[in-house]
Amino acid sequence: MIFQPAIIALLLASATGALLLAACAPYAVRVLQRWDLASGSEYQLRLERRTYLVSTIVAFVLAAQVLALLLFVFNADRMAVMFVGAMCAVGTLNANGFGFPALLAQIAVFFLACTWLILNHLDTSAEDYPLVRVKYRFLLAIAPLLAVAAWLQLRYFLGLKADVITSCCGSLFSEGSAIAGDLAGFPPGPAMLAFYGALTATLAVGAACLKTGRGTPAYAAASVLAFAVSLAGIVSFLSLYAYEHPHHHCPFCLLKPEYGHQGYALYLPLFGAAAAGLGAGAVAPFARVASLAQRAPALSRRLVTVSMVLFVAFAAIASLIILRSNLVLLDGNSPL
Repeated sequence: MIFQPAIIALLLASATGALLLAACAPYAVRVLQRWDLASGSEYQLRLERRTYLVSTIVAFVLAAQVLALLLFVFNADRMAVMFVGAMCAVGTLNANGFGFPALLAQIAVFFLACTWLILNHLDTSAEDYPLVRVKYRFLLAIAPLLAVAAWLQLRYFLGLKADVITSCCGSLFSEGSAIAGDLAGFPPGPAMLAFYGALTATLAVGAACLKTGRGTPAYAAASVLAFAVSLAGIVSFLSLYAYEHPHHHCPFCLLKPEYGHQGYALYLPLFGAAAAGLGAGAVAPFARVASLAQRAPALSRRLVTVSMVLFVAFAAIASLIILRSNLVLLDGNSPL
């Protein structure tokens, strides 16, 4: 089973990425210790030349990890037919105890990689590379997480056995099954209020940021909150409208062709909006750096704008799913 093309690609990407970041780590330590742009020494010149190469390698590795999350989820959904009891990616991920931890680690790597790439873009836009120490310190934090994610993926894929009877999404997203069950059992009325309320509040904070040029960290926090509330809303009520079934809460079945691959239309803008919001918050503090006084606010505004557009797209797609559904969860007499 490990010889599936998608699995080989994921393992190669994670292992190669972890090894390359491990190889770049000693250079990052030297940069933190010895970087001095005001110095004209031969050692400083070597550091500057190697920075181009190392930054390019790291950018390539982290960009690959951004795409790896999509491939990981797609592969988990596609492999569901190989396991008895599996109906979607939930069954595949439940085939052993490393599936969901590997997914969560890959999601964490996704957001950290997006943030590093944004910081790297800002740093290379200035002539004096003012964020060299910041981004390499950040790199030293990402490298262990990428190694953990690679190890979890390896354990997960090596542990997949075709003769294992796994559980379907109905057992995970049912009452009494910890967090997933609690989300599935949340009343649809309050869930819809929280869902649209969080998105509206996030857009309001973003509009205020664009108008005043301040408050970008608040928008980053609002983006994270909107991301979490949106995922909860997908489980608690939006999936019901998509499936037109009052008890089918699985957020992974939305990826399947019989439901028009609606999950990709929802998750891609949602993850992109949250990543752009986090990036805007990460960039904002560096407006105090002289060479970034104009560049950092400009990039932060662009990221807030992109994030807001993607949140609006996500909300529009979610609303379209609700309006097109034949399921009625709330009527005129239903209390919120």
